[in-house]
Amino acid sequence: MYNLLKGKKGIIFGALDPLSMAWKIAERAHEEGAIFTLSNTPVAIRFGELNELAKKCNAEIIPADATNLEELYTVFRRSLEIMDGKVDFVLHSIGMSLNVRKKITYDDLDYNYYAKTLDISAISFHKMLQVAYKLDAIKEWGSVVALSYIAAQRTLFRYNDMADAKAMLESIARSFGYIYGREKKVRINTISQSPTLTTAGKGVRGIDALIDFTERMSPLGNADADDLANYCITLFSDLTKKVTMQNLFHDGGFSNMGMSAKAMHVYNKSLENCEDCN
Repeated sequence: MYNLLKGKKGIIFGALDPLSMAWKIAERAHEEGAIFTLSNTPVAIRFGELNELAKKCNAEIIPADATNLEELYTVFRRSLEIMDGKVDFVLHSIGMSLNVRKKITYDDLDYNYYAKTLDISAISFHKMLQVAYKLDAIKEWGSVVALSYIAAQRTLFRYNDMADAKAMLESIARSFGYIYGREKKVRINTISQSPTLTTAGKGVRGIDALIDFTERMSPLGNADADDLANYCITLFSDLTKKVTMQNLFHDGGFSNMGMSAKAMHVYNKSLENCEDCN
């Protein structure tokens, strides 16, 4: 441990169970000396294992729907009370698409589901930042991080309307990052993580093949949830005080690759076994 977050206070949104990325980040933040509150929806708290994490990290859980402004105000006000002052960091690890869950293709979207995808996965980030800004809840040189994915820049099969949500998420980080940085010296970044086998990810059809592909393509291999937690801690720390408005790829180099030797080998093998390549 490096005590990178000793004396720092925060709010972590989105932890569900030991497979979730926010859970790993919370554990590492606790190990590095931070104190924080945890928030998720009442349903997620009831069916997840958040109480176990709260006990381990000595953290209070504040139930909230992150798409609801009043509930977000409750989370921030209660957090400021618990920690007797402003926070140093906030994590947004929230995303969901009913179109993906129900296997509805992008050219036939249910627009009610689409609106929910954007609200839950991206607009909730804007709401979170707006509430924090209006309450002046984050200290100078504080840090806000949201988790993204390369589908914001590139089309990936079956990622569907979540790609639009991630593109919006990254845009919000830039737009709000300018205002929050200029006015309050608060930095806002997104991390574009390797595909990671979370509880939600396990339910996505084809996730195993995608993870295998990116592992073969990335010179350093995929970054797992523990790697992500380590990286996120540096962004919460004072070591990255001048990093803001960035989308930071944390993917073993995948984002800069075109074709790797391992991936080419598999591709060539598939051609050899192809009975009718046309």
